[in-house]
Amino acid sequence: MDDSRKPPFTLACPRCGTVLEQTSPDALACPVDRLQFSRIDTVWRMLLPDRAPVYDAFIREYETVRRAEGRGSPQAEYYRALPYRDLSGRRTGDWRIRAASFNAFMEHVVRPMQTQTRRPLNILDLGAGCGWLSNRLAAQGHCLAAVDLIVNDFDGLGCCRFYETEFTPLQAEFDHLPFAQNCFDLVVFNASLHYSTDYETTLRESLGVLSLSGKLVVLDSPVYRDATSGMQMVGERQSQYARQYGFPSNALPSENYLTYQRLAQLSVVLHLQSQILTPFYGLRWILRPLRARLLGQREPAKFHVVVFSNLTGKQNVEE
Repeated sequence: MDDSRKPPFTLACPRCGTVLEQTSPDALACPVDRLQFSRIDTVWRMLLPDRAPVYDAFIREYETVRRAEGRGSPQAEYYRALPYRDLSGRRTGDWRIRAASFNAFMEHVVRPMQTQTRRPLNILDLGAGCGWLSNRLAAQGHCLAAVDLIVNDFDGLGCCRFYETEFTPLQAEFDHLPFAQNCFDLVVFNASLHYSTDYETTLRESLGVLSLSGKLVVLDSPVYRDATSGMQMVGERQSQYARQYGFPSNALPSENYLTYQRLAQLSVVLHLQSQILTPFYGLRWILRPLRARLLGQREPAKFHVVVFSNLTGKQNVEE
């Protein structure tokens, strides 16, 4: 067996949590459940057999929308420039927000943690998409696992072929992560927590693979003061997709948005301390709520860097 091709993290069965045995350079097996997992086109396929069909419609609809939006590029330079430049010119506003969030994440979370630990960090990138965040962090010497459901090579984990850095792409779901406990210094929901169908379940699972001194970060999920605004946003989006694509894109019963009250509730239930950082996205962004009120529109979403840390010093497991 080629030891150089082993994943840099301890991989575990997403069903029972048993550490997986490597049976070949591109195959893993659970000695308890007898499940087999393979690496195909550089991506470890870690979805449980009975869970994969749950996501078929979601993946199909998600890819349909992303293709129609013109996501991706055949050029490696496009991916390597993210999030600071959108060389396609199609979504420059979106990437301006992502870049500001990433800068705040680096300044207030990653660099202080690296200074404290005096070593590169083990980081889990949840909702990694095309892998731009994993690429940026790996380029600075950190060890990355990039998790997503989407594996195509224009907007999903298959895009790892465009990067010169090394990180480990894995197809897996948030609620059944294929890692042993305490693997990571940092877990990042990369514009992805709002896809969860139950925030408490999803966060408990991610806390299980996080070290006791680690941090859990939520990047770029929409946050509202009033849940009614979030529900209205979801309704508007579903109506738009139904008109444009012929489906509302609601194959998963995702929570779709956060509120400040929901964040506070999650902190209490999960015994977490939270910090909400707000990057500067520009003057026009700051004025959006005022403009919405003047025009009688719903409250616009805000995007933050939400940092959770363990209050108790104990492993956060379900009662």
